[in-house]
Amino acid sequence: MALDEQTRAVLDKLAGAPGLEELTVPQAREAQWGFLAFQGQPEPVARVEHLFVPGPTADLPARIYYPGGDGPFPAIVFLHGSGWVTCNLDIYDVALRALANATGHAVFAVNYQKAPEHPFPVPLDDSYAATAWLFEHAASVDVDPARIGVMGDSAGGNLAAAVALRARGTLDLAFQVLVVPALDVDFTTRSYVGHATGHVLSAATMRWFWSHYLGAEGLSGAVPELAAPLRASVDGLPPAFVAVAEHDPVRDDGERYAAKLAAAGVPVRLRELEGTIHPFVLMDGALDAYRVLLGELRTWLGAR
Repeated sequence: MALDEQTRAVLDKLAGAPGLEELTVPQAREAQWGFLAFQGQPEPVARVEHLFVPGPTADLPARIYYPGGDGPFPAIVFLHGSGWVTCNLDIYDVALRALANATGHAVFAVNYQKAPEHPFPVPLDDSYAATAWLFEHAASVDVDPARIGVMGDSAGGNLAAAVALRARGTLDLAFQVLVVPALDVDFTTRSYVGHATGHVLSAATMRWFWSHYLGAEGLSGAVPELAAPLRASVDGLPPAFVAVAEHDPVRDDGERYAAKLAAAGVPVRLRELEGTIHPFVLMDGALDAYRVLLGELRTWLGAR
């Protein structure tokens, strides 16, 4: 399917902008604030709690977005997109509020430490530690420990998948939601080749992100399975919802992972959002795709 009209309008507005790989890390982090221009107004939620949770090497800023109603609430541990390098909870505030309201879940969002200052496995270690913290402290934050799942988009989808892998036998995750996840260091797939340029996220930018996450020698050496979950055994994982964007270099990562989960007997729902691009979660004011996804997630989670 061709790009939809909304997506074409977004790409026209962004035409000529430099790729993040052309910038320094501080410049790339500053550039990501530009997503705010494509977002709608933040929705009111019942309440937002700001807190710090202990990570292996540092305390981690976190927020809990509560929907209306009475607890204890089912909960989503949300790991935001970043290329493991950029973004923060403020850039995701609009998306997180909408997620809590649409699903009726408390959304526990964690600002894990970023590469290149903190390469693999630090972002994963932080994400896992925060997830374990929520299980341990569920009662004190009005969350039902039997209904906690993990979700992330882009690099956050990678981290969510890796948390689910690492949690086997230790944390009883109820579900995993992987949105446009980057799951392997393979730039030869059909989607990487076919969408290498011209769709906001480029293959060159993904190389830049992976090189920071894995370190200077990471792209030329052996890649750990928890860094690239497509390389791991997926037996015994919780039910999964995998969402991919049609015009996205990492689309095939999500499709291949969903197929791998299904082959291992893991219940999985694969949803391709047609006509749209990788960062639609951060563009709800310009693209309908995130709202469409939220409606489908509400139904899927309601059946858990």
